[in-house]
Parts: sequence; structure tokens; C-alpha cells
Amino acid sequence: MSNGLVHNTARRAHKGVVTLIGFLAIPKSASPSSSSYLSHSCLLADQEHQDSATFRSFRRKLFHGSLSHILSSLKPGMQKPELILYGDGHYRKTVYALGPYIADYPEQVLLACVVQGWCPRCTASPDDLRRSPEHTDALLKALDRKKLWDDYGIIHDCKVLLMITMQPFTHDFPPSNIHELLSPDLLHQIIKGSFKDHLVAWLCDYIKLTHAKDVAERILADIDRRIAATPYFPGLRRFPQGRGFKQWTGDDSKALMKVYLPAIVGYVPPQMVRALSAFLDFCYLVCRNSIDEDALSAIEDALSRYHQEREIFRQEGLRDDFALPQQHSMTHYASCIREFGAPNGLCSLITESKHIKAVKEPWRRSSRHQALAQMLVINKRLDKLAACREDFKARGMLSAPLLGWCDASDPGSRRLRVERMEEEEDQGGDDRRDVMGEVILAATRIQGLGPRDVQSLAYHFNIPTLPDLIRRFLYEQDHPKSSIPLLDIPLNDCPPFTGRLHVVGSAITTFYAPSDQCGVGGMHHERIRSTHSWRGGPARRDCIFVSRDNVQAAGFRGMHAARVLLFFQFRSEHDAGYVYPCALVTWFSVLDDTPCKETGMWLVEPDLDAAGNRVMSVIHVDAILRGAHLIGAAGDDKIPLNFSYTRSLDSFRAFYINKYADHHSHEIAF
Repeated sequence: MSNGLVHNTARRAHKGVVTLIGFLAIPKSASPSSSSYLSHSCLLADQEHQDSATFRSFRRKLFHGSLSHILSSLKPGMQKPELILYGDGHYRKTVYALGPYIADYPEQVLLACVVQGWCPRCTASPDDLRRSPEHTDALLKALDRKKLWDDYGIIHDCKVLLMITMQPFTHDFPPSNIHELLSPDLLHQIIKGSFKDHLVAWLCDYIKLTHAKDVAERILADIDRRIAATPYFPGLRRFPQGRGFKQWTGDDSKALMKVYLPAIVGYVPPQMVRALSAFLDFCYLVCRNSIDEDALSAIEDALSRYHQEREIFRQEGLRDDFALPQQHSMTHYASCIREFGAPNGLCSLITESKHIKAVKEPWRRSSRHQALAQMLVINKRLDKLAACREDFKARGMLSAPLLGWCDASDPGSRRLRVERMEEEEDQGGDDRRDVMGEVILAATRIQGLGPRDVQSLAYHFNIPTLPDLIRRFLYEQDHPKSSIPLLDIPLNDCPPFTGRLHVVGSAITTFYAPSDQCGVGGMHHERIRSTHSWRGGPARRDCIFVSRDNVQAAGFRGMHAARVLLFFQFRSEHDAGYVYPCALVTWFSVLDDTPCKETGMWLVEPDLDAAGNRVMSVIHVDAILRGAHLIGAAGDDKIPLNFSYTRSLDSFRAFYINKYADHHSHEIAF
């Protein structure tokens, strides 16, 4: 260990890094004759004794002894402040302390010196007695080894001296308690554990248990086809073959969570659907970047609903009990969040992501031949780019806000209208942002459309009502407070328009995450597409959330769902050449005043006119909040074998507003 600074090949690039302080020894059993220098041959056995109790005890002792030795230099500073020179040139008195320990469950068991299957944070008894070093020491003095193992889950030899002392390494650091330092592990406890290994497996077991083998296989195959029929959405992974693959990763489990719930509706009891919905709500809440008291209350409510609804798995004979470490760990998340903060910034996903950034991605960029040197060069250059960015930010070159608007008179310009937070504070303003997001049309228009006048384009896109829809749009812009429905306005009262359209294939929306409105770091952007051919295939027409006029309701109650058929802009012929960026959309209406009781998601259906055609309108892009993800509600219908996901938005009669598409959708589509 050094003085605590991160050293690499570039200055000022020390954000979001993991510092390596040591390598832990990995013991291997061997024959005493094969290693003459080993003085403790009694601890080492042949390969046939790899899983012996003696060798396991030795591995535990070596692990804790190594950690204790690596961190021993901090021990004096834990009880008496040390005078330290910091990077800013100032000396400060410093007291050291051990922070949260990120580990999956097997390592947590090893750290806490408890028996596999027990909770490393508490004894999980009715009174929820929390573990502590004092409690463990008292039990060791009072009880025998069998009682410790069976009733309290404590390894009996954790006080036996053999080569090195077998104790939790925090035993040498008085202010520390390893049972309280163990942090939540979203990846292994929630995503891969409770969801993939438990809930998905239990649901499949229920289908196999309650149906004949051939019927169960057909049901599972139809669930896979429902998953494969999920439409496009930015950042959402598709499953062309459903969930039928053998090699599961954390990313696979996270992606399946986003689309799995609608696929099982109708094939399992409603209570199982509600249990999965409550679990997903819990997962998405604890994954927020910023968690307040309201979010903590929602987390506890979701956990309570999940514990109530999951009893269906016991009633159906799928589980005798829920004494599973991953399931039990959920009860500690609220207290851990209060102690350590939002777990999305503190879990094993951090080290996993660093491994991807430092090893996997550079290797993919290499030529795959003698790749190590190439990977080192890639990482060095990325460090320098990061350092350059930090230097630019320090000089104030990147301090301007990113959120802006299109100048109406010049589509190519991008002027900013969101004031800096410092200016708002100087003026005594609050921290509320009046502008939550904006949409900018792509700069490059679609080629090969021929004449760009509105009549020709209406014929080209087979939308004969396009000129009339634009005229009604112009009327709405001139009369924003009109209470008369737009379709009831006589067309002769609407401004004429015979000009040209600038048609583009996409728009970029920039928005603030509702729970992370902390400047540039809380901003996100995504691309909404509407094109006649996507990657050489069929058309792609994405869906969007549209803000309701004069409606301040929270969540989806304050929005409409729509599908974009066309992005375009035009100059007004009667308003001094003002440029209107617009979208031609079709609408969806909710089926009920409340979300679905089983899934917790809103159900919508397409709006149809008297002739059975979908209702279309032209809207200003300022009314668009961000992209929306709609999943078809199959009901009791089977998905055809050759059904293509590109036809989903045209084929289903009803759709779920997928609030699990990403964390931002979960916060705005409730």
C-alpha cells in the first residue's frame, strides 16, 4: 500500500478506479514429498484430501491471516490519529477505518466464519439477533462445537491455533465488525440468485409439475416465443431464441428481467405473477443511483408484498421453506442502504465492470494475436483521454450544461437554455428544474424521397391525410388554449400549408433521471428511430411517452403513449418562416384507470377511427419526453412459429407499458 493515491500512466484520471493492494495466496493440496520446503506438511494432503476438514480449515486461516497482514499497517491509525500529507498539499489528522466489503455469498461465509446456508449478518432467529464479535466470543465460551454449528452456524474451530489464528481478520481491528461491513451484492444475491436461480426456476418447475410433459414443453416454448417477440428498445437486449441458452451471465439475467414478466401471464397463477412483479419493483428500487426516505419506504413495501405473494410457491409444493441466503439477504437491504448508501454504487458489479473495461473490451479491440501489448497500449490511451477530459473540466471548458434546444429559425444551430445551477443559487432559486428533457431531430435528412413537397411525400409514405394533419397542427399552435377537440375544428379554419418537409430518420432525446437530478451526471440520452428500413430489414417505428397538456399527475397518468411514424420539420408559411420540428404519431389509450393488478404495468390499446384505421396526429417534438417500450399482451393466444418481432407493434390488440425496460422507465411509468 502507498499513501492512498492511485498511480497510473496519466495524471488527473483517477475517477472510478479500483486500487489493487495485494494478491491473496491460493492454497493447493499436495503430497508432502513433492514440496520438501513445506514445514507444516500435516496441513497439506494429497489431492484425494482436497475437501478434507483439515485442509478447509487451513484455507480459512490462510485467507484471514493474509488479509490481516495486508491491512496491518492501518491498525495504529485506527486508534490514534496520524498526521498525513494529502494531495492538495495540506496536512490533516487522519483516523483509519475499514469500509464495506463487497463479496458474493460464498466469500461472505468465508469472511464471517459461519456455516454455509447461514446469514453472515444475523442469526436469522425470530428476534433477529445481529452477529457481533462479542456475541461470537460469548458463544464460543459457553457452547460446544456441535451446538455452535447446528444452532448458530458458527464454525467450531475459529478459535483454534493451528499455524495461524483462525479468526475473522477484523478481529485484529477493534473498531471493525465484519458482520456489519458486508455490503449488498446485487449481482449474485438479487439478479443471478433470487431472480434467475430461484424465481425463473420455480415458475418453470410449476409449469412442468402441473402439466403433462408434452404440454409443459409447448407452454415453455410459447413463453420463449413471447420473449423473442419483444420489440426493439434502445439498450435492450433481444432473445431471438427466448431464454433457451446454457451459458448465463449477469448481463443475460438483467436483460431477461426486463421482458420476462409479460411472457408468463396466463400460464401461471396470478399470485405468482404478483410475486414476480413485487420482486422486480424491489430490485429496480434498490438499483437507483439516489435513494431517499420515500424510496426506502417503497423498498420495504415491495419486499413486504413479495414475502406475502411468494407463499404461493409453498402452497403449490414447489418449496418447503424459503431459508435461502439470497432470499434472506433482501431483508437487510434497507438497513444496508442507510449505512452504506445506494447499493448500485457499491456491489460486485463494480469489479465485474472494471474487469470488462480493463481486460475484455481492450481484448476485443485487439487483433487477437499477441494481444497483451495491444491491450496495454489501449488502456494507456484511454487513461490519457480520461486525463484530458478531467483537465478540460478543471479549466471550465466542459462546464456548460448539455441540455439545449434547436433555434427555430436555424435548424442547424444548438443554443442552450438551461441555466447553470450556480446561477440559480446566486439568484436564490431552488434546485427544481423546469425543463426535464428535450428532443432534437437528427441533422441528416432521409435520402431518395424524391420531391419534398407535402403532397408528394404524402403519396410516397401512403399517408393521404398528412397535409390536413399538418394544417390542424398549425391551428393548435396558433390556439394553444382552445378547448375544442382538434378533430372537430373545420379544416377551412386551419392555416393552409403547401410547403416542403425535411424528413429525418431519428431524434435524440436528452432527459434527467427522476432520482438522479444532480447536474450533468444525472442526464441521459437515447435515440428514437422511425425509418422505413432498419439495418437492411423491415421498418422500425419506435414508441414514445408524450406529456399531456395541463396535466400534472405523477407517473404514466400524466403522459400518453404513442408510436412515431415520421420525424420531420418544416418552415411555417404564415409565421415569419418559423421552423417546426414535428412527429407524426399514432396513439394508444389506457384500458383502465389503474395499472394491471397482476403485473403492475399499464395496459393500452391502439386508438382506431370509425373505419378501423389507427388515429394519427402531428405533434411538436417538445411534447416528447423519451422513448417508451411496449410489449404485446398475448393473453390466451399462442405466438405463431414464424412470427417476427418487427410486426409486434402492428399485430397485438393490447400492450403493456414496460416499466422494467430500464431504471428510468421504472421511475416515470408507474
